[in-house]
Amino acid sequence: MSKFTSSLQRLAISVRAIFSNEKGATATEYSLLVGLIALVIVAGVTLFGTNLQTFFSSLATTVGNW
Repeated sequence: MSKFTSSLQRLAISVRAIFSNEKGATATEYSLLVGLIALVIVAGVTLFGTNLQTFFSSLATTVGNW
C-alpha cells in the first residue's frame, strides 16, 4: 500500500507542476491580443477604404464636370 500511496503522490505532484506552468497561458494571451488588433486593423482599413473610394469618386466627378 505504501508504494501505491507514494506513486499516487508523485502523480499528483506531476499534475500540479503541469497545470501551474503559466508560460503557455502568456503565449495564448498574446496571440489573442494580436488577433484582436489584426481584426481592428482590418475593420478600420475596410471602413476607411470605402470612405476614401467614395471621396475620390465624387472628386473625380466634380473635376470631370469642370
